[in-house]
Amino acid sequence: MYVCTMLHAGALTFLLSVVLLATVFPSATAAPYFEDGFLGLSQKELHEQLGIPQAVRDRKSALRVFTYYPITDWSTYFSKLVSPENGEDVYTFSREGIDVRYSFSYAVDPNDHSENRLLTVRLVDIEFSPAVPISRLPSLIPEFRPSTDPTNPAFRSNIWVLLCKGPASSEARFIVREQGKEQLDWTLCYQLFSMQGLPDRLTSEALIDRVEIGTQSLQLVTHRQRHTHERIPNPYSQQFDKQSDALKPSSKLIPVPKYAE
Repeated sequence: MYVCTMLHAGALTFLLSVVLLATVFPSATAAPYFEDGFLGLSQKELHEQLGIPQAVRDRKSALRVFTYYPITDWSTYFSKLVSPENGEDVYTFSREGIDVRYSFSYAVDPNDHSENRLLTVRLVDIEFSPAVPISRLPSLIPEFRPSTDPTNPAFRSNIWVLLCKGPASSEARFIVREQGKEQLDWTLCYQLFSMQGLPDRLTSEALIDRVEIGTQSLQLVTHRQRHTHERIPNPYSQQFDKQSDALKPSSKLIPVPKYAE
C-alpha cells in the first residue's frame, strides 16, 4: 500500500510539473486568431500550409514601393542585411483568368532578442491584375468569407471599403501596432482598396485592386476615426443589391434640338 501511494504521489508531481512548464514556457507554435486561417500563424506553419514562397519582398519606403528577391537570394544573403520581419513572403496564383498575389507581413515579440525570433503573420496583402468587381472577391479569395448579415459593420472612404467580422480575439493584440491596443477589442477585418477611387454610389460592380486581411477595432473606428470612416450597408447583403438597383438613375435621352425650317 505504501509503494502504491508513493507512485501515485510521484505521478501527480510529474503532471503538476508538466502543467507548470507549459504555463511558464508556452509552445513556440502559433495558431490562427480568426476564421481566415492566416493571422496568428507562425512563418513555419504558413510555409507548411502553402509551401515555400516564390519570392520575398522588402518595403523601401512608407509608400507601396517594394524590392522583390528570389527566395534563394533572400535566404542566403539579403535576409542577413535587414531584420527578418521586414521581408514579406510572396505567393502568386492564377484564378479565373486573374493574377492573384498574396504577400504576408510578420510581427515579432519585441522582448525576444534571440537570433531566430518567431515570426507571426500579422497582415495578408492580396493584389489583383487586372482589378475585379467587389462581387467576384469571394470566389477569387477562398479565405475571404464576408458576412451577408445586413447589420454587419461596414465602412467606406473614397478609396476603400472596410468590413469587420466575427468575435474579438484577445490574442490578436499581439499583431496590432496601434497605441493603447490593450484597452480595445480587435476583430477580423477585410479592407478593399480601389486605386482609381470608389464611386459615390457604391455598387457590387465597383473595381477593387487589393484586399488586406488584418485586424480592426470597432471602438477605434466609431470613436476616433468617425470623421474618416463613413458607415454604409453591408455590400455583401441581399439588401445592398436591392438598394443599389433602386438607386440606379434611369437613363435619360439627350434632347435633340429642333431647328426652324
